Amino acid sequence: MTELGGDALAWKEFGEGHLAELTGLAEACLAADGGLPLFARSALLRARLLQTRTLGVWHDGRLVAAVSVGTGGQPATSTGLVHPAWRGRGLGGQLLSWAEEQAGDADLLLTTESWSPGADALFTARGFERAFTEWVLRHDLTALPDVTRPDGLRTEPATLDSELFETYSASFADRPGFAAPTAEEWLGELRDDDEYRADLSLLARGPDGTPVGFLNVIDNWIDQVGVVPEWRGRRVGAYLVASVLRSLAAAGAREAWLCVNDNNPAAALYRRLGFRDAGRRARYLRRRAR
Repeated sequence: MTELGGDALAWKEFGEGHLAELTGLAEACLAADGGLPLFARSALLRARLLQTRTLGVWHDGRLVAAVSVGTGGQPATSTGLVHPAWRGRGLGGQLLSWAEEQAGDADLLLTTESWSPGADALFTARGFERAFTEWVLRHDLTALPDVTRPDGLRTEPATLDSELFETYSASFADRPGFAAPTAEEWLGELRDDDEYRADLSLLARGPDGTPVGFLNVIDNWIDQVGVVPEWRGRRVGAYLVASVLRSLAAAGAREAWLCVNDNNPAAALYRRLGFRDAGRRARYLRRRAR
């Protein structure tokens, strides 16, 4: 047992049997901070919080904080959560110190799917640099945007084939830091996702039939949108997004989601189309001196 601010706390390892408690903790953090709603689902929760080593904090039998560290690769990885009602008492700092100890001499990558200013202040004070930030955006499908079809453009259901991959590659090749996967990797990931919506995903073609853009849908998420350089500035992306929002609404969805990098100009487009901020997610990296 540990005393912190007059409250008796129990610190101990957690595992698969605590998944329901971890879900409740994640939901509380998402409610307070916003972020990626998928974080409260079992698959992502397991990936982030059931790593190699774990440490939870309980008060009166209730899980109030948790951290997990993956030590199998380089860098080591870690995700931690502190219940909103228990912040400001030093728990986050203690869990971070424990994670740093578990990482040893490895670099350490911190992952947060429900970013908060307090976590950002703690991480940066400890020497971590923010390496990645995304906005999580939500669209209420009771209000749909109307975007006119660009001249000469036609759309069709996307097919998981080389043409779709080539359109993706052409759309993202000029993006700074773009690391192109193989066609097998990229298409295989979509094929293996049970929630991929082949019925809603789109391929856009120009007047001569050449692919000029695409949009992939996973469940009610706009997963990726791309437009080849020659067709940018003609509202192709806006038309694809608006079309898919209407299709999702017609299929019975009440909301749509997407993530966009915080320095991506497309974020302004999505907000003009009716998406609203629903939080952020981020990655922080600290490299060990060699």
